[in-house]
Amino acid sequence: MKKLWLRISLTFLILLFFVLLAMGFFIADMMKKTYMDMTRQQLLQDANLVSKVIDVSNVTNDNPSLQKSVERFYAKNQPRITIINTSGKVLADSEDDPSKMENHSNRPEFKNVVEQHKKMGESVRYSHTLGFNMMYMAIPIQQNHKIIGVIRAAYTLGKIEQAIVKLWISLGLAMGVTLILSSIIGIKLAKGISRPIEDIIHVARKLSENDYSSRVRLKTSGEIRELSHAINVLAISLQKQMNEIRENQQRLTGVLTNMVSGVMLIHPNGRIALVNPAMEQIIGAKASDLTGKLHIEAGKSFGLSQLIERSLKLGIKIHEEVSIYFPKERILDAHFAPLLGVDGDINGVITVLHDITDIRRLEKMRSEFVANVSHELKTPVTSVKGFAETLLDGAMYDEKLCRSFLQIIYDESDRLHRLIADILHLSKIEQHQLPLHPEIINIVDVINETVETLQEEVSKKDIDIKLPDTKELYMEAEKDRIRQIILNLVANAITYTPEHGMIEINVEEKASDVKLIVKDTGIGIAEKDLPRIFERFYRVDKARSRNSGGTGLGLAIVKHLVESHRGVIEVESQEGKGTQFTITLPKKQS
Repeated sequence: MKKLWLRISLTFLILLFFVLLAMGFFIADMMKKTYMDMTRQQLLQDANLVSKVIDVSNVTNDNPSLQKSVERFYAKNQPRITIINTSGKVLADSEDDPSKMENHSNRPEFKNVVEQHKKMGESVRYSHTLGFNMMYMAIPIQQNHKIIGVIRAAYTLGKIEQAIVKLWISLGLAMGVTLILSSIIGIKLAKGISRPIEDIIHVARKLSENDYSSRVRLKTSGEIRELSHAINVLAISLQKQMNEIRENQQRLTGVLTNMVSGVMLIHPNGRIALVNPAMEQIIGAKASDLTGKLHIEAGKSFGLSQLIERSLKLGIKIHEEVSIYFPKERILDAHFAPLLGVDGDINGVITVLHDITDIRRLEKMRSEFVANVSHELKTPVTSVKGFAETLLDGAMYDEKLCRSFLQIIYDESDRLHRLIADILHLSKIEQHQLPLHPEIINIVDVINETVETLQEEVSKKDIDIKLPDTKELYMEAEKDRIRQIILNLVANAITYTPEHGMIEINVEEKASDVKLIVKDTGIGIAEKDLPRIFERFYRVDKARSRNSGGTGLGLAIVKHLVESHRGVIEVESQEGKGTQFTITLPKKQS
C-alpha cells in the first residue's frame, strides 16, 4: 500500500499538470488569435490604403504604371501587395514580376471576393517558396459598383510562429518551475495532512491487534484533532471494556476451575464447546480431547445424552439423577438448562453435574450405622433385661444361678458401657473436640509398654510377638493417642491370629516421617472388604469379633487418631496369609 502523502502528492501534481497544460494551450491559442487578428487588421488597412491611392483606370487598361506605383511603396516593406484583375491575371506585385506569375483565379481569397462577392477574402496557406505559412487578405476594386479587380495583401506568419514557439518555451519553463515548487509545497502539505492520518491508521491497526494501550500522540487542529480525540476516546473505552472482559473471564475461569461440580457447554449442533476440570474428572478425559466432540461420544452415557438432547430440543430446564459407568461407576445430580440468545434462540445447553456418589454411600453408611448401633445396643440390653426378668421371677433365690446371671448382666453392661464410650470418643475425635497436645516421645518405648499390657492375651494363644530392633526413635505426637493406635492394632492382630501365630511390630525412620508397621499371620481380609474396614461397626468376621468382645469401632478410631496427627494409614492383606497395617506419621507436628 502506497503512503497516503505520496498518493495525495501524485494526485495533486497530476491535476496541476493538466490544469497548467490546459492553461498553456488556452494562452497560446489566445496569443495566436491576437497576433492573427492584428495581422488581419493590418493587411486590411494596407489593402484599403492601396485601393485609395491607385488609379482605377490603370486596372482596366492594364497600365504598366500600376506596377511602378506598387513597387514604389511596398517593394522593400511588408506586406506584399498584389493587384489582380477579375480574370485572375496579376497586374502588379510588390515582390515579383507580374508577367512571370501564374493566374490567381484559383486562389481562395480571390474566389471569396470575385465569385462569392464578399467584402473581403481571407486565406492562410503554406508557402513552398518561403517555407512557412502566409496570410492573404483580399478586397475588391470597384468602379460604378462593379468589381473590376482585387487588391491582395499578404504577410508572412513566420515571425508569429516563432513568437508562438517562444511563448510555448516560456510557458513550459514556467510550468516546470511551477510543478517543482508545487511538488515541494504539495509534499509538505500532504505529509502535514497525512502524518496524523497515518498515525490514526497505525493506532487503529494496533487496536485491531488487541493493543489497547496505543494512542494518537500528534498535536493537530480542526477535524483531524477531533478525529484523533475520538480515536483516543475509543481506545480508552476499548481498553476499559477489554480489562473488564478479562477480569470477568478470569473470574469465570476461576469459578469454573475451582467448582467441584462439572460444567459442560454444548453447541446446538451437539458438540462440546467448554468443560471445566471437575467435568474432566467425571468424564475421564482432558478438555483438549473433549472440545469439538459430540456429547454422546465424549460422555459415553446414553441417559446423560438423552437428557441433553431433550433440553436442547424443547428448551426446558431438567433436573435428574443419572448413573454413569465410565470411567467408573458414579451417581450424578444433573442439571440441564438451555443457553438463550438475545432473540430468544437456543444457542446451546449448559450441563452441570455434581458427583453425589459419596453422599449416597454416606447415606447408606449412615443407615447401616443406625442399624448396627441399634443391633449392637439391642444385644446387651436384651441380655440384661432378660436375665433381670429371670432373676425377678425367682432365680435370685438360687445363689449359684443368681451369681451367674449377675455376672452376665455385669459383663453385658460393661460391654454396653465400652460401646457407648467408644461411640462418644469417636464422635469427639471426628468433631475435633479433643485438641492435640504433642510432645517428644520415644515411640519404641510406647510400643513396648502397650504390648506389655496385652501379654496375658498373647500368652493364652501362644503367639510370638516380634518387637522393633531399634531402641530409640523420637518424634512429636500425643502419647495417649499413639498408645491407643498401637493397642487397637495389636489387639485386632491377636484376635484374628490363630494359636501359635506371629505378630511383628516394626518402626522405620525416614527423612521427615516415621513408619509404624504391624504385621500378623492371621486369617487375613478379603479384597472386597478392604475399602470398608475403617467404617464404624464394619466387621470382616462378625461372629468372631462380637464373641471377642469388640465394639466394631477400633479401626475407625485408629483412622481418625492417625489423621489427627496428619498421618496416613494403609492396609495390605491376603486371605489365609495375614494382614499388614502401615502408618506414616510426620516427625514434627505443626
